Amino acid sequence: MKLMPLLAGTALAMTSVWAIAQDAPESLLPPGFDRPAPPPASAPPKAAPRSAPAAPSRPAATTDGRTVSAPVVQPLPERPATQTGSVAPVAADPKARIFSLDELARMTPEELEIALDLKPKTDIPPAARRSMREVGILASDEGGLSAHALAAQDAGLVRALLSRNQGRLVSRWGHILLRRALVSRLDAPRGMNPADFAALRAALLLRMGEGAAARGLIQDVDTGNFSPLLSQTAFQSYVATADFTGMCPMLLIQGNTAKDPRWDAANSICAAFRGEGNAALSQLDRQLSRGTMPRIDLLLAQKYAGAAGKARRAVKIEWDDVKELTPWRYSLALAVGLEPPAGLMKGAKGQYDAFAATAPMLGLASRAAASDRAASWGILSSAAMVDLYSQIYAQQGMPAEWSERAGTLREAYTGSDPQARLQAIQRLWETEDETGRYARKVLTAYAAARMPPEAGLSSDAGGLIASMLAAGLDRNALRWSGVVEPGSEGWALLALAAPQGGGIDAGQVSSFFGDDDSTDARKSGFLLAGLAGLGRLSAAQVKDLSGDLDLDLVRQTKWSRMIDRAAEVDNTVLVALLAGAGMQGEDWQLMTPVHLFHIVSALRNVGLEAEARMIAAEAVARG
Repeated sequence: MKLMPLLAGTALAMTSVWAIAQDAPESLLPPGFDRPAPPPASAPPKAAPRSAPAAPSRPAATTDGRTVSAPVVQPLPERPATQTGSVAPVAADPKARIFSLDELARMTPEELEIALDLKPKTDIPPAARRSMREVGILASDEGGLSAHALAAQDAGLVRALLSRNQGRLVSRWGHILLRRALVSRLDAPRGMNPADFAALRAALLLRMGEGAAARGLIQDVDTGNFSPLLSQTAFQSYVATADFTGMCPMLLIQGNTAKDPRWDAANSICAAFRGEGNAALSQLDRQLSRGTMPRIDLLLAQKYAGAAGKARRAVKIEWDDVKELTPWRYSLALAVGLEPPAGLMKGAKGQYDAFAATAPMLGLASRAAASDRAASWGILSSAAMVDLYSQIYAQQGMPAEWSERAGTLREAYTGSDPQARLQAIQRLWETEDETGRYARKVLTAYAAARMPPEAGLSSDAGGLIASMLAAGLDRNALRWSGVVEPGSEGWALLALAAPQGGGIDAGQVSSFFGDDDSTDARKSGFLLAGLAGLGRLSAAQVKDLSGDLDLDLVRQTKWSRMIDRAAEVDNTVLVALLAGAGMQGEDWQLMTPVHLFHIVSALRNVGLEAEARMIAAEAVARG
């Protein structure tokens, strides 16, 4: 920062003021008109009451008979005037350090802001600042859950449910429900800082792979209201979405809250995009020489910052010595147009598939490779997957694997007859991985919905119905109710998915039990738990059928008592959080019929029956 030219400019401005004053025109007002009347010698002036409004100016008499207007002294806003109309001086801070001009000249812009206390406390004008109540991005009239559901709840319980959930759920529909609850406009529990409440919700969304939703939730809070926990979570959300310039307003206000060298590197990136390219690159060079971060992390930051302004710099990225990926490395690599080597991606074991499936800077083939996991988790919808493969179909020069799969999907929609379309659908389902197989059913959901419910296709009805229900197409699936064989898997899925269920024949349920070849008869247990939770079997039927499977669905645990109690008081948000806690895991083998029964029952009792039906049907389809 060049201080001497600034001081010289100030002196020049003051000189100009005096010059203008000397050349000012002569006053044309009558003598004495521009001077206040002197107060009477015998009566000193009295200060007007502070609460009284200012009186209008009245003419005052002079000794020669003329009248002049007495001036009205108006106090400065938000600062009380003294009796003489002047403002009380502000005492200097005795602890404040006074810097010399040489010290100030050597400081970076960031250091100068700190030294002179120039850093703003907020970037939002008073009229635009938002309340910390009902923080979220989905209002109740837009599909969000009740805003006041957690306001009276124990803060410790809510904190535990949010912080201890690992973010990976066995159920696609459970993921969708939990995401809906977390992004709803909610009041913080009593005794919890609203900023921390938003941070805990955003952190869970990040663990679920919902980086964009986490960032949107955080952006509903004014930066000046951030707590240290929310600042750290905000930084993670911007990194997770490769939005390194989006975090700049937050960094400007919050500084380096976490005392993390990544924050310093991010501040340098922001400085480059503010037009301070040379200073930003110099700061990154100093970090590189000091070894504050791994070399690859700073080189990626330099490459990103070097793309801004006139201070362009070519940076060569070499991955030879890199042993693992981190969110910082992966996101920065994508942001500068690079893809990490296949070996590093394989070692990540799908950790970044949630972001890769929706990253606009990635190629279509890379996004398609990540789409199976993202769809099975609940991040991608069926329509989003079809849109992705439609782009692949229209793109020239795509790898054979993806272009052929896109062509097969097109045939599933436009085949000459139902049998040809069915064969195309089934070819898409052919994969050994259960996660991929269910994701392909999400992909073919709308193609399956176009299949005619014919008796000749009854043997294939189970897979088609499961595909339709993966996208929530229950009305299309119910068209097959007259085609499926009683006791078959297709029949079981419809018994759970039907909006108006009831009158289930226990004999048909027993028939399903007899044909079940799943491990430990898991599908049978899930069918019984789903039907019982939806209230589609009587208590006597549940007892008899439970004996056939050696199950005790009414067995209670601490978790089951909590979710049952939350349902009794009709607390939809708390039920959703408890259901998410009960569905944690990578595979449906970790789910038990007892947990499923309490989840389905609680969701139904608080009015979330559609979600309850889809979760129960998914359990049987994937069990």
